[in-house]
Amino acid sequence: MRIASRFLIVIIFLGVVLGGIFGYKFYQFGQMQEQMSQPQPPTQISATKVSTESWTPAFKAVGSIEAVNGIEVANEVPGVVEEINFDSGDTVAQGDVLVRLDAETDEAALRTRRAEAQLAEQEFQRIANLLPKRAVSQSQYDEAKANLDAARARVNEAEAQLSKKIIRAPFDGTLGIRMVDQGEYVPTGTPIVEINMLDPIYVDYTLSEKDLPNVATGYSVVVTVAAIPEQTFEGNVSAINTSVNPETRTVRIRATLDNPENRLRPGMFATIQTRQPEDDRVVTVPRTAISYNTYGDFVFVVEENDNGALVVNRRSITTGETRDTRAAVLSGLKAGETVVAKGLLRLRAGQKVEIQEDEQPQEASE
Repeated sequence: MRIASRFLIVIIFLGVVLGGIFGYKFYQFGQMQEQMSQPQPPTQISATKVSTESWTPAFKAVGSIEAVNGIEVANEVPGVVEEINFDSGDTVAQGDVLVRLDAETDEAALRTRRAEAQLAEQEFQRIANLLPKRAVSQSQYDEAKANLDAARARVNEAEAQLSKKIIRAPFDGTLGIRMVDQGEYVPTGTPIVEINMLDPIYVDYTLSEKDLPNVATGYSVVVTVAAIPEQTFEGNVSAINTSVNPETRTVRIRATLDNPENRLRPGMFATIQTRQPEDDRVVTVPRTAISYNTYGDFVFVVEENDNGALVVNRRSITTGETRDTRAAVLSGLKAGETVVAKGLLRLRAGQKVEIQEDEQPQEASE
């Protein structure tokens, strides 16, 4: 009897506990139903009207900044660096002396060649004076003339060899970092300094062969570089390669840019937009109004339901080029429609909304 009583007490206790739990859950469910049955206030949104704008059609590509002229200055003959006439980063003109190599041996060789040439000339003059008197033969005259010509050629050779000991700037440009020191022995072909012509400057890039009919020399380009994202550089297409790469099916394009402040440097990664001469009318919306997804982009369009209340409905669109804060819409929207400008994550299709007073939709531009 005592065991049966205890068992009954446990059953009664569990019944009370479970009954309390179920009762509380039932009460919560009732409260939720009551809240859901009450009308929810419209969600506040910021909205904008779809507009049309004049955009110049452009083809986007990536490429590299290239100098019009850019080389590593090197020596043609070996020698010891005797004099350095520049500092790293200097701006130089064509013909400016950069480095002089020790030329003592070459100067002595030149003096020897000049003395030999002077002797050969004197010998030729004596024979030339005797030839009319028939005191010498024609062959002696010809031999003296050949010796004089050979002596003069050796002088020119020695002068050319000596001139190579003076290394000059091959063109106007800006120097890089010096790579040799005074007193250093430099074998033939040793890099001395980099020199680049920076203004104007080239940008080289490639376009798909399908875009080739839409590009011509003289078309304008707008260039941005990762190092200076806040600035754009404008120029024109100056050359189009005559062949298409058979492996990538792309064609190489070169544009020329003004670079008066030398902000663009060879080797920079660049993004290029090649623009066509005529404008197109395109439908645009703010980029924040679009939800970009792998399965398709969409916007929330603000419309009136049967009761005259404002609701949002999801609509798939096809997007195109983006410029600054706006994106082109190729299909799915018409100018004048109202779309949610931002905050798409908190919305669902059919949800009632209210446009904030300070975010009234603007009229579409015509």
